[in-house]
Amino acid sequence: MSTVFARNLLFNKQVMATDGTEIGTLSNIIIEIKGGNIIDLMITPNPNFDISSYKKVDNYILMSFDSVSAIKDYIIVDKMKARA
Repeated sequence: MSTVFARNLLFNKQVMATDGTEIGTLSNIIIEIKGGNIIDLMITPNPNFDISSYKKVDNYILMSFDSVSAIKDYIIVDKMKARA
């Protein structure tokens, strides 16, 4: 049996809004240790993306995992749900 790690599937994946806006690239995820639930996506934003409405940590923006609507070729998020 082979093992697949989420890091190989998700990290450096492009993050896009439901309206087609390119938000940035997934850099890391924040996980609740007790339950193992994903809390936030840590995204390196595209230079042209307005980050003023989002939670920020250093050079990253945080978007709630609840805002994710799909994960395929891109991670698709609802910008309205992701705002701080």
